[in-house]
Amino acid sequence: MKAISLEKKAIPSKMPDALLQWYYPNHRDLPWRHDTKPYHVWVSEIMLQQTRVEAVKGYYARFLEALPDISALANCEDDKLMKLWEGLGYYSRVRNLKKSAQTIMNDYQGTFPQTYDEIRKLSGIGDYTAGAICSICFGLPVPAVDGNVLRVMARVQEDFRNILDNDFKKDVIRQLEKVYPTVNDCGNLTQAMIEIGAMVCVPNGMPHCEECPLNSFCMAHQNGSVALLPVRERKVKRKFENKTVFVLQCGDRIAIQKRPSKGLLAGLWELPNVENFLTPEQAIQQCSEWNVKPKELLKIVNRRHVFTHITWEMQGVFLECAEPDNRFIWAEPSELESIYSLPTAFRCILSE
Repeated sequence: MKAISLEKKAIPSKMPDALLQWYYPNHRDLPWRHDTKPYHVWVSEIMLQQTRVEAVKGYYARFLEALPDISALANCEDDKLMKLWEGLGYYSRVRNLKKSAQTIMNDYQGTFPQTYDEIRKLSGIGDYTAGAICSICFGLPVPAVDGNVLRVMARVQEDFRNILDNDFKKDVIRQLEKVYPTVNDCGNLTQAMIEIGAMVCVPNGMPHCEECPLNSFCMAHQNGSVALLPVRERKVKRKFENKTVFVLQCGDRIAIQKRPSKGLLAGLWELPNVENFLTPEQAIQQCSEWNVKPKELLKIVNRRHVFTHITWEMQGVFLECAEPDNRFIWAEPSELESIYSLPTAFRCILSE
């Protein structure tokens, strides 16, 4: 047992050389890797949270075209900002981007801070993002530990602890903090750690162990336990909510309204909705109470949208209305595309 423990402890020090030799010729050509400007790395890292790489590429290009620097982000109108983010979800991310940009303009004269502690204090930046910016942009010996890194470490060390436990993450960070100061290329080591998890030691399906530069000392590979790792045990129970969502049509226009300033999808636009499923008669009565004078029930559709801890089961009720009521904004289809940011949770109601 003591020999196994020593073998595990030795693994992190073996990883940098193997990873970097693999990374230089094999990494993906991603737009946010074309430079190490802190603003670019920061925006990309925030976008990549909970979002696929392929989906981010287009958003990243459009975002930087519209908001090329920290000053532009800090001064961007909220509706324009939400429209740029529309479809990426987790809208608190972009609110925190703007808030942090304003902090950088006010407290750092528009220059991105260059120490871990200062970066970590910015709104919306956690340990991982701070570590990524520090190592990639400034070459500081600070690890960036995300789900990819946790999965790789669980497998190479054949560690059966729950990778979602904070103690496991802290242990991985402590191990890598000892390794990073020994490396000359901290930025690319961070990229390599993430890349190997995304492309080789993959989260879904069997990892590509035959292609992995770590396979000569990966304990899970050697002991045939790769398929059993990592251990992921979530403790949060998912909540389900039923909603009736109204597509109120008056000519070509559709009724929308602003969500409350706090809570899920705070401050974004939404289709009018109420809790629980209504019968057609109840839905028509609700519209009458809103003074939109429903003329015809056009159709009812069923949709589901999954958030991190909540699932919305939605019944979409399409109604033609005789006249608009000023409690709502009545938006034309072109305005929904160009002006108003309607989250995917509601756009999926409109899709056929």
